[in-house]
This record gives sequence, C-alpha cells and structure tokens, in this order.
Amino acid sequence: MLYHLFDFLDTQYDLPGAGLFKYITFRAALAVVISLVITIVLGFRIITIIKNRQMLEKQRALGLPGEELKAKTPTMGGLLIHLAIILPCLLLCDLTNIYIQLMLLSTVWMGSIGFLDDYLKLTKGKEGLKGGYKVLGQVVLGLIVGLVMLYHPQVVVRVDKSQLDLTRHNIVDTVQVAIANTSEVKEMYYVKSTMTNVPFLKGNAFDYQYLLWFLGENAMIWVWIIFIPIVIFIVTAVSNAANLTDGIDGLAAGVSAIIGATLGLLAYISGNTLLSEYLGVLYVPYVGELAIFTSSFLGACIGFLWYNAHPAQVFMGDTGSLALGGIIAALAIIIRKELLIPLLCGIFLAENLSVVLQVSYFKYTKKKYGEGRRILLMSPLHHHFQKLGWHESKIVTRFWILGIFLAVLTIITLKIR
Repeated sequence: MLYHLFDFLDTQYDLPGAGLFKYITFRAALAVVISLVITIVLGFRIITIIKNRQMLEKQRALGLPGEELKAKTPTMGGLLIHLAIILPCLLLCDLTNIYIQLMLLSTVWMGSIGFLDDYLKLTKGKEGLKGGYKVLGQVVLGLIVGLVMLYHPQVVVRVDKSQLDLTRHNIVDTVQVAIANTSEVKEMYYVKSTMTNVPFLKGNAFDYQYLLWFLGENAMIWVWIIFIPIVIFIVTAVSNAANLTDGIDGLAAGVSAIIGATLGLLAYISGNTLLSEYLGVLYVPYVGELAIFTSSFLGACIGFLWYNAHPAQVFMGDTGSLALGGIIAALAIIIRKELLIPLLCGIFLAENLSVVLQVSYFKYTKKKYGEGRRILLMSPLHHHFQKLGWHESKIVTRFWILGIFLAVLTIITLKIR
C-alpha cells in the first residue's frame, strides 16, 4: 500500500523522498524493522490473549528433562509470525507482482491448515487434523505453485542464444543487453521454461524437460507430468520437516531465519540483471521483489525468538511450523533454487531422516527379531541429543551454527562448477 502510494506521489507530484520506495534494498530494510516491531510490541498482547483463551500446551510424557515446565505454555504463537510477515508485505511490496501474491497465498494457506490442526488439538480433545487432510492441503498448495510456475505469463526466465532451444522454450520477448566492460550488446530472450539452477554443473542450469527427452519436441507440452509432482513433493517434504524440527525452544524459528535470509539474498541476485550475470545464475524478472517478503519473514522469525528463546514464553505450534516450511519450499521453487534445498535445509533434512530411519529400523528389527531396536535414543534428532544430556540451549545454538555453515556452502556452490 505504501509502495503504491509513494509510487503515485513520485510519478505524479515528484514528492521529495518518495522515490526511495522504488529501491528494493530500502524497502527490504524497512520490512525487517517493521516486522521486528510487530513481533516484539504485539507479542506480549497476543500471548496474553492466547493464555486467556486457554490455548495452552499439554503435558508431554516423553521422558525428557524439563518437559513438565513446558506444560501450559501458550501455543499457536505462529499467528504472531503471520502478522509480522503479511502486514509489512501489504505495506511495502508491489502487490501486482505474481510472486508476492503467490507467497502471501502460501503463507495464509499453510498457516490456516496449521491453525485448524492446533485448534482441534486444543479445543476438541483430538489428536488434531488427520494426517491425510494435512497432506491434501500441502498437495493443493504444491499444485497451485506448480501451475503458476508453468502457465502464468509473468513467470519467465532470461536466456542467451546459447541456452535457447526452440523445441523446449516459448519465446515471450527479446531484449538487447550490454556486455560488461565493452561497447557490445547481445540479444537475450525471455522464455517460458522449467529451467532451474543446479550447483556444480557448468552453465548452472537444468531443465525438467530433459527428464522427458524421449518425447522430443512434445516434452514442452507434457513437462507438467513430472514438474508438478516434484513441486508437490518439495512443498510436502519441507513443510513436514519444519514441523518436526519445532520440538525445542527457538530451534525452528532460528533455523528458518537463516534459511530465509539466504533465500532472500538469492532472490535479490536472481532478480538483478548485473548480479545474476556475474554469478552465472538464471535472471528471473520480477523475482527481486521477493527480497521484501523474505525480509519480513526474517524479521518475523527473529522477533518471534524474543518470546520463543529458552525458556519459551510461547510456542509457534503447527500454525507456525507448517507455514514456515511451506513458505521456504515455495520460495525456493519460485526463485528456481529448489535443487539447493537438501543442502540449505540440511537441518530440516536431518530431522526428517532421523524419524524415517528410526521408525523404519524399529519396524524391520521387530519383524526380524521380535523386538524393535532403535538407531537413536529418540527421534527427531534434537531429542536424541537431549537424551544424551545436552541442554536445549546448547542444541539450538549448535544447530544454528550448522545452519549458517550450510547457508554459506549453498551460496558458494553457485560459483563452483
């Protein structure tokens, strides 16, 4: 809203200072500030409202140290995260941008599924929303993201002549681009494509149509058969992994903040003609606007830690954790960096795998030996370290450090080919 207001004042009345809102970096910085203010200022009031409505965490009998202290802690604090993401975006983003619209939809959609799950747990005395319904909600979001990426007219990438393949790309527009440090120009093409960035490969790009090579020119028509299921899988896997990670104070919010900051940087690079050319990544028009969204996301996660750091005054619940995972997945897909998820979201991956391996090994040994055996003392992975006697704060801090390490490696991979 402010973006459109100041854009009008700048173009119509040449108001001094209004032009600042044209700059993504200015709006991104302002988004962090507003998001932090919202979480810190409104946090206490929202926690009070949650307490008054008896939306409190139930006693968990997991045999973990300090778990009795977590009982009756307010939950559904993810509502605070949603406010701190959505309000700055409404104020500062270009709301005509399809990527912003898609991210706001992803936030509200996954937040609503998580809210319904928490609400049923707390008010109806049930286990929450059935797993099938959760998965259905994730599948629907993945389907929406996939269809938009395939068919919306604003969703294009820019390629040069060496990358252009008329059997795989529909040309939308052409543009003359100056070659850095020379007086020469080259022709570039805006195309509809399922290309994405991939680390370690020369050219740094992979097209999902390659997986349908046997269809020849028809691969461009039928690529949805493979692209949409991949998108659905990514959205489902990452949102569930984020949900599993939210098991101790500050872990999910802190790790998500690190991932969000990295994706924000990659979004800015992908939407900047000079930086994308220099780093050899796909230039995606209009995607730079997501730097404002990711700044709001970063501010929301960090601001939430004000109340969620050990000992937590509020838990985010599925209202927050499912949304965080869905947002991260959708962001990575939109900026065409989804193949970096296993590295960037390595903490989420480890938490998810720890559960899968633990359950699978237990079932296998029970069938073979008549008694189930375990790989870890407890899953997800953070509970294993709790069982070893590590304090929550030490686990969280070390996971944050690993998250930063993985984020740096993620960025480095774009130049290693």
